[in-house]
Parts: sequence; structure tokens; C-alpha cells
Amino acid sequence: MAEAQIQNDLHDRGRGVLLASAVGDALGATVEFMSPGEIRSRFGVHRDIIGGGWLRLVVGEVTDDTQMALCIAHSIDEQQRFDPADIAVRFIEWFESHPPDIGNTTRLSLEHLVRGEPWDRAGQLTHEERRPNDASNGSVMRVAPVALHGFRNIQRMLTNAEDSSRITHANPLCLDGCRAVTAAIAALLIDAEADFVAAALDVVRSDELRRAISGAADKHAEDLSGAGGVVPCLEAAFWAVAAHDTLEDALIAAVNLGNDADSTGAVAGGIAGARWGAAALPARWTERLRARDELTALADRLLALA
Repeated sequence: MAEAQIQNDLHDRGRGVLLASAVGDALGATVEFMSPGEIRSRFGVHRDIIGGGWLRLVVGEVTDDTQMALCIAHSIDEQQRFDPADIAVRFIEWFESHPPDIGNTTRLSLEHLVRGEPWDRAGQLTHEERRPNDASNGSVMRVAPVALHGFRNIQRMLTNAEDSSRITHANPLCLDGCRAVTAAIAALLIDAEADFVAAALDVVRSDELRRAISGAADKHAEDLSGAGGVVPCLEAAFWAVAAHDTLEDALIAAVNLGNDADSTGAVAGGIAGARWGAAALPARWTERLRARDELTALADRLLALA
């Protein structure tokens, strides 16, 4: 493959990481907290960005998954490096804007930050107060920008992924989940044909998470809960990307699991975008995505920093 084509392909997949993650978020938000049966009864198969849902979103609007990812992406872009203290400040600013949807673990950690706890202490305090109920997907849903910025230096990227989680989610399963997602995205950015499941397993420490990811591709939709814990979320997201042949099919499968559908969609989208690229996103999705231009520009700049 010619060098120019390689760079164009990487450019497209870099954009795909952020755009597909946001699409998965916006698509899934409509059916968040619905069961698969409820989704089938109402939509047959939910496949379009139409807004609504329990948050009553405008068409193309995103939720906390993408909003927090944007905090991370803007911080890396403006600081020209990964700076968890700066990211924490941006999380506080977002929190104080009174967003309608904040996870319990995230909220408690942000309250610690507002009270003056440092970025590397807030999440730990929450972990001590809530464990084991703090092993939620609130940090894996937003970690994609860390991979896009750091994929050329894997060890540093993994450290940054863990630190991005520690701000709010210090549970070891959450740290491991962020390692897994960023490793999968990084592998696919380097080589779209890479075994992204193996790449994730190479960096996972938890036996529980390892079992979930390694067996995901062989699961059936009815075996998956799409729940808000980090383990079921990653099991569903890796299944969606590994067991389907197109980006569109992967995201539709992810969000039709229901439950925490926006976060499943966001995580699956980040991985799927790195695998298939932004060009694989249907126009009916990207044209409705309200944050499209912002995400595209940020993806280009993060890729340049990498």
C-alpha cells in the first residue's frame, strides 16, 4: 500500500474512533434502560438516530459518554499532552453545568473534586466508599481519545488510560477496562486487520474481565445483558465488533441489547471506528450527529499529536 494511502486510511480510522463512539452514544440513548423485548415491541430493530429516550434528547444529541470524552479530547488538544489534573478541572466545569445524566460513581467522585480533593485521590475515595458497586462503565465509555492520542506509545497510553479512569473510577476492574479498550483501538489504528481481542487480552490483568472479553465473539445477543458494569459493558462491546462484519451492524447490535445502551454503543463505536473507519458510518447517522464537526476536528488534531 502506498504511503499516502496508508496515511489517508489512518486518518479515516482516527476520525472513526471519535465519530463512531458518539454515534453509538446518540443511537443508544433512545433505548437506554429499555429491555431488548421493549425495543423490539416499539421499533422492531432500532437503527436510526431519532433522539428522545428517557433524557428526551434532541435528534443527534449526545449524553455524558461523549460529553466527558470531549473534556478529555479538548484537554489533550489544548495542553498538547495528557494531563489528568487539567482533565479533572474540565470534568468539574462540565459537572457544574448541571448535565441531566451523571452516573452515581462519577457524581460522587466529582463531588470530591469540587471539595478540593486532587485528581488522583477523588476516585480512590469513591472506591473506598462504594466498592464493589463502583465497578461501572463510567470511565471506559469516555476513554477513546486517550487511545487516539497515545496509540504510538502503548505503555504510556496504558498508563494514561488508567489515570483517566482514576479521576472518577479507581476500581481495578475499571482501570483494566480502560487498558483493554485503548489497547484494542490502538491495535486497529496500527493495523485495521489486527486481532484487537488478543491486543486487549494482552494487557488485561483481571481473570473476570479476561473471560468476558475472550469469549465475547462466541456469545449470542440473548446471552448478554448490556448492563452498566464495566465487565458486561465490555463483553457486549467486544461481541458487537468481533461478531459482526460491518460498522453499521456492530453498532445496531450493540444498542439493541438495551439497558445501558448508550455506553455500550459508545464503547463499541470507539473500537468499531478504529476497525472500519469514519467512511463506513452511514450518512443518515453522521448527518444528524450534532457534535460531528467538533469531533472530526479533534480527531484530526489528536492524530497529529500522536
